[in-house]
Amino acid sequence: MNALALFSGGLDSMLATKIIADMGINVTALHIDIGFGNKKNINETLQKRALQASASFLSIDAREEYIQKILFDPLYGYGKNFNPCIDCHGYMFRIAKAMMDEFDASFIVTGEVLGQRPMSQRGKAMKLVNKLANDTEEKLILRPLSAKLMARTTPEINGWVDREKLFGISGRSRDIQIKLAKQYNWEDYESPGGGCLLTDIHYSQRIREHIAHDNFSVEDIELLKFGRHFRLTDGAKLIVGRSQEDNASLKKIKSDKYVSFNTPIFGPLALLSKNASPQDKALAAKIVITYTKSTQGEIYDICIDDEIYKVSPFESKNSLQKYFFDSKLS
Repeated sequence: MNALALFSGGLDSMLATKIIADMGINVTALHIDIGFGNKKNINETLQKRALQASASFLSIDAREEYIQKILFDPLYGYGKNFNPCIDCHGYMFRIAKAMMDEFDASFIVTGEVLGQRPMSQRGKAMKLVNKLANDTEEKLILRPLSAKLMARTTPEINGWVDREKLFGISGRSRDIQIKLAKQYNWEDYESPGGGCLLTDIHYSQRIREHIAHDNFSVEDIELLKFGRHFRLTDGAKLIVGRSQEDNASLKKIKSDKYVSFNTPIFGPLALLSKNASPQDKALAAKIVITYTKSTQGEIYDICIDDEIYKVSPFESKNSLQKYFFDSKLS
C-alpha cells in the first residue's frame, strides 16, 4: 500500500511519515514549494530528512499558482501577519489528492498537531481544511500525531493503519516529539518555532508595501527575503545587500523589473527598479556609496544601467531613514 505525506522537513512531518512507513506502507514525502518556507533552497536537506523517515522524496514548484490562487484572496483570511494558513493547508491537500492516482496512494498523511498552531491547527480549523480539500466524505487525510483525539479516518476504519500505534498529542509542547526523535536517533530536523515567512511580521510588511506599488511575482518572493529595502522619492524600489550572503543571494535572482549595480570600492550589491527616474538613480547611487568605506566629500562614479552618476556619500546613515521601508528580517 502507498501513501503521500505532506512534508515540510520539520520534526512533526518527519515523525508522521516515519510512523506510517514503519507500518509497512510505502510513503512518498511530498514537499509543496510555495516559496515562503525558507530563505534558502533546502531540497537536498529535505531529501535527507525524508530518507531518515523511511520515505522517498518529491518536491514540486507551486509558487506561481499559489500567488495567483491563494496568497491574495484567501477564503478564510489571514492569521496575525500575511499568513492564509487555513487556505494554504487546504490548497496543499488538494494538490496531494490530485496526485494520488499517479502514486497509487490510498491516503494522505500530515504532521499537523491539534492545538499547536493558533490559526490552522485548531479542531474547527482542521475541519475547514478538510472541507477545502474536499475530504469531508472520503476522510483520507490522516494526522498520525493527533489521531487518537480525532474521529477515525478511512485508513483507520479499513485497517490500513494500526490506530493503536498512532498518537494523541495536542498543544504547543514538543516534549513527546523530541522524545520520539531521540528514539529514532535523529539529530537533523527543523527546530520548533521555525517555519513560514508569511508569519514573519517584517516579511509581511514588505509584501504589503510592495503590492502598494507593484504587481507581485515569483521573483519578488526571493527579493523580499534579502537586503535593506528603500522606497525612493519618485517611487523606485532600492534593495541594498547587508552582507556577502545577501549579495550572493540577490545576484542569483533574475528579474526584468530591476537593474543591479556595484560601487567602484568594496561594498554591497544593489538592485534598483528598472524604470527609476534619473533623480531616483542618482539618489540610489548616493545611498549605496554611503554603505561602503567611502570618504566623506569625495566624488565617486557609479554606473547604473550604462549611465554614470557622480555622487558623494551622505554625511550620516541617519539621513537615509526617511527612505527606509524596512531593514529588519531575521
